[in-house]
Amino acid sequence: MRKGVWRRETVMMLSALLVGMAGTLRPAAAAEQDGAAGAAEPDAAAQAAMRKGLDWLENKLNEDGSWSNRNYPAMTALGLWAFARSDHPQREAVCAKAASFIEGFVREDGGIYKPATGGRGTGGLSTYNTAICMIALHTYDRARYAQQILKAREFLAGSQLVGDSSGAGGFGYDRAPPADAAGKSMRRSRADLSNTGWALQAMRVTQDLEDLRPGGETVDMDWPAAVEFLETLQNNDRDDPEHYGGFGYEQGGSRGGTFVRETDGTVQLRGYGSMTYAGLESMIYAQVDRTDPRVRSALQWAERHWSVDENPGMGQKGLFYYFNILSKALSLYGADTLRSPGGEVIPWKEQLIGKLSAIQRADGSWVNQDNQFWEADPVLVTSYAILSLEYALGI
Repeated sequence: MRKGVWRRETVMMLSALLVGMAGTLRPAAAAEQDGAAGAAEPDAAAQAAMRKGLDWLENKLNEDGSWSNRNYPAMTALGLWAFARSDHPQREAVCAKAASFIEGFVREDGGIYKPATGGRGTGGLSTYNTAICMIALHTYDRARYAQQILKAREFLAGSQLVGDSSGAGGFGYDRAPPADAAGKSMRRSRADLSNTGWALQAMRVTQDLEDLRPGGETVDMDWPAAVEFLETLQNNDRDDPEHYGGFGYEQGGSRGGTFVRETDGTVQLRGYGSMTYAGLESMIYAQVDRTDPRVRSALQWAERHWSVDENPGMGQKGLFYYFNILSKALSLYGADTLRSPGGEVIPWKEQLIGKLSAIQRADGSWVNQDNQFWEADPVLVTSYAILSLEYALGI
């Protein structure tokens, strides 16, 4: 097992505030006081929005411990994850019910999902559900659910695509079939960056439990292969300042589209906001150094296309997923601010908090009018929004 985790480095920003007033400088203590007050305002707004959102989620919790669609435990796990990171007064009661519901989906193969029993919406998405449930259970009570998580690690590691397909090293929504009797790889299912990102996070944040595995053996995924897969989805053309560093969703460009490179006429993936942040966080979980050009160029793409009004390149589609991945990735990277191409400092935490506070509904929930990626479901997007605020606050 590859040991060691990404360590956040403290970024020290030294600045001097010189404000001229009648030819004099204001005392340093007064400047510090103003800075503290300015920082407190978005923090207070975030705390208030989070509390309203958590109160709303508490009231929407079903008697069986579920939220939203019962066929997909990940929908409940996102709410559990948000509650587990909070100090809400009903945290323990809500988390215990939600975790118990999720535990009911643990299967003999180690996955945490409901097998599909018919058409769309009946279950499945085994990799997606297992990864998010692993993270949520680990966040809530890693000791209590250690054995379930260890089995889920086996399932998830076995879900990584191998062989000679274009998706080798990545993960798709479901576990691919194994090799046939002749040893020929049958794992040719499609892989995408979103599911790969969830899987990499799940395997990295739960790796601390491997010391509890009996027999001294460990289970892990092929991290170098995952990095190779990530590389196939990133634009690495330094001579293309518009697209350089951006990440697409999957080979073929079915989501986000493609463009034709003028220099050689080749078709390239068009990067967009949520996937570029997913690529950034995935490389961090894979322990790619943050000075690496692949990491730096992804961050620079984000700076060139900064927005809290849309998911850059996708408009309102997947907006709250974008907020969640953005907040998580930048927090993991350790960037308190971004910088526009013109040199303007972008206080991303303040802008994100301001946006989420402004669009929160009166009852405490959030919803996206664009239902692409299930975002008309207020439970899903409220969980996304709360997690976004928690990451922005460093909770």
